[in-house]
This record gives sequence, structure tokens and C-alpha cells, in this order.
Amino acid sequence: MNSTISLESEITNLLKVHGSLSVAFITRFLNEMGLDCTRQKVERTLRKMVEQKKVEAFYTNGNKRKHYRLR
Repeated sequence: MNSTISLESEITNLLKVHGSLSVAFITRFLNEMGLDCTRQKVERTLRKMVEQKKVEAFYTNGNKRKHYRLR
């Protein structure tokens, strides 16, 4: 449970600094920071954050990848 809260706060910090990001970039930045996480774990956490209305998901132009940004 504590790791989920930590992951949420780190994702929030990344989105504050970089603006909107895709799951791939969020996962990459987290791994570069030393947090060992998978893409699936990041997606699960982002889904929870969207349900809690902390983050919003959207699609850009013709790109079919979801991007996330803070509300």
C-alpha cells in the first residue's frame, strides 16, 4: 500500500514538471529515478488516479496513445 502512495506522488511530481505524458514516458522516468516499476503497474495506478479525479486522460491528434495530465 505504501508503494502505491509513493508511486502516485512520484507520478504527480513528474506531471507537474513535464506537463502531459504517456504511460511509456512516465514508466521510463520512474525507472531512471530508481523506482523499479512496470508499465502495467503504472497504468493501474493511473487508472486509480483518474477515478479519483486527480489526473485526466486524453488522446492527442492522430496518436492513439493515451496521455495523462493533472487536473
